[in-house]
Amino acid sequence: MIEKHTSENGLRIVLENIPAVRSVTIGIWVLTGSRNENEQNNGISHFLEHMFFKGTKTRSAKDIAEAFDAIGGQVNAFTSKEYTCFYAKVLDTHKELALDILADMFFNSAFDEEEMEREKKVVLEEIKMYEDTPDDIVHDLLARASYGDHPLGYPILGTEEHLKSFKPENLRNYIKARYTPENVVVSIAGNVNNTFIEKVDHYFGSYQSEYKRAKVLKPTFIASSIERNKETEQAHLCLGYDGLAVDDENMYSLIIMNNVLGGSMSSRLFQDVREQQGLAYAVFSYHSSFQDNGLLTIYAGTGKTQLPLLQDTIRKTVDTLITDGLTDKELKNSKEQLKGNLVLGLESTNSRMSRNGKNELLLNRHRSLDEMIQEIDAVSHESIQAVIEHVFKQSTARALIAPKPD
Repeated sequence: MIEKHTSENGLRIVLENIPAVRSVTIGIWVLTGSRNENEQNNGISHFLEHMFFKGTKTRSAKDIAEAFDAIGGQVNAFTSKEYTCFYAKVLDTHKELALDILADMFFNSAFDEEEMEREKKVVLEEIKMYEDTPDDIVHDLLARASYGDHPLGYPILGTEEHLKSFKPENLRNYIKARYTPENVVVSIAGNVNNTFIEKVDHYFGSYQSEYKRAKVLKPTFIASSIERNKETEQAHLCLGYDGLAVDDENMYSLIIMNNVLGGSMSSRLFQDVREQQGLAYAVFSYHSSFQDNGLLTIYAGTGKTQLPLLQDTIRKTVDTLITDGLTDKELKNSKEQLKGNLVLGLESTNSRMSRNGKNELLLNRHRSLDEMIQEIDAVSHESIQAVIEHVFKQSTARALIAPKPD
């Protein structure tokens, strides 16, 4: 049972009591990410996530780290295209301390200029590490090829140039504009009863902001092609297709279709590209859902001389999917796999906290496990074929990182 509370300032709190466990996970979800940036401040959402850990008015960065280590807890954060999350997982006896530290980080981070300059070096190394991983960076190139100059095409990490320009006032102004109460959800899951909502409300329920939620500009899927030469052993290829928004009624049909296409070792892409042709070690597909659109991605890496054959094999696999759809066996097996993943994915307080936080932040609703299973069971060949028509009968975006031609 999920308890939901909306504070006087508009901030939302969701709590799921799981009495069979001895842990509690607390997450602060903020509806902001690289999509909410511009050409001048790209990367600020991610850098701000780092700076929340670098000390408050009363705790140093070391104090924060030692406080969680001393209670055997875990604390971390991540930034995506559309949201940022800060979370801590602790024993149920330490949940009040975890909440106090997270709130201190959220409201009282010092953004000391000396700490900022040190952390810029850390993030710069993160950017360099990413650049040295072509099978990662090619996905950023695909976002640019799919959405062009729209913020959904921006890299989450930003660039070295942007990073060096950030000042403490930039971070504070961004918080004022984006970390508004209506953009924030606090999600709690674990061995905790609903009286804990009052404690969360004490910290988060009264702060105010003069800013209101700004509408995001819906992107146009432009399906362009980007190639970059890099000293690599393999050619890294990404193909992108216009997908579905996070609240689309056909989402389960797309998930099942993608699972058959490239979501597992028994998928068609894995069998056709790796098992039958031996063209790639890594080949897979996945779908990214955003508030108003989505992107289906196919990735594979191969030797540069095999790139034409790889692309031809992928094209034939997709064409067969368009023409023939799914078999009865594929549909049945994929449904059972999806239901199994749903149930197994709910066995930790981390996953429960994440699911509830994202659902509240992006959908403003929560479905029970039985409701989700009913929706999965309702997926038909007809609904999957409609998704196939939507996704694959449009233009394709393409990103490639490959060695220089001989």
